[in-house]
Amino acid sequence: MAHYNASVHSTRPLDDVFAFLSDFSTTAEWDPGVVTAERLGDQPIGEGTEFRLLARFLGRETPLTYRIVEYDPPRAVTLLGENSSVVSRDRITLKASGEGTQVTYDADLALKGPLKFLDPLLALAFKGVGDRALAGLRKTIGDA
Repeated sequence: MAHYNASVHSTRPLDDVFAFLSDFSTTAEWDPGVVTAERLGDQPIGEGTEFRLLARFLGRETPLTYRIVEYDPPRAVTLLGENSSVVSRDRITLKASGEGTQVTYDADLALKGPLKFLDPLLALAFKGVGDRALAGLRKTIGDA
């Protein structure tokens, strides 16, 4: 299993940052590894809301469907993403910090089935993907 954990500070208010990040269709705006992202359905965002992402990873584009499995505004949102070869768990926690918001992004990515033996290599690639996403997030919501 690959793991990534990082934090970023934003001068934006807690509620605004939570609303932006819990709507996972915004990932295409800040994560360069996401080609497209859309919310499925028109229900309000909350537990059970699904998103379809097309992600670029290791030179391939792969679709993933994410579902919110924890929704605790404005403190935390956890999404479970899956396709035929991988499972991703992304937990975003937020807290008020000074004049803004501290965001911690904690993600796990694991291969399924016979590909599971490649998990150690996945961990190496996942760090680079996470670092690029963090840089995009910092540029989008972070301190100027």
